[in-house]
Amino acid sequence: AVASPTPNANDAGDSCSTGPLQCCQQVQSADSLSIVPILAAIGVVLNDINIPVGLGCDPISVIGVGSGNACSANTVCCENNAVGGLLSIGCLPVEL
Repeated sequence: AVASPTPNANDAGDSCSTGPLQCCQQVQSADSLSIVPILAAIGVVLNDINIPVGLGCDPISVIGVGSGNACSANTVCCENNAVGGLLSIGCLPVEL
């Protein structure tokens, strides 16, 4: 089953259905030349090469402390944020 990351209307605007909103420095397709070697190095295999992957991601709630949840890069909801901030998988853009 595939989760659809969507903003959570019941929260204060800093989360989506899959966890906290993420601020990613880059969001690229999983088949991007800069993403493929990273996925291979950490042993992640994706069945869909069109999945958007975020690089250099931090939860908005962490970045936003004292700055109004500001993100100067890409604000996204991601299906899988469990790769430790290096990358997040299945990221869809969110307008705040």
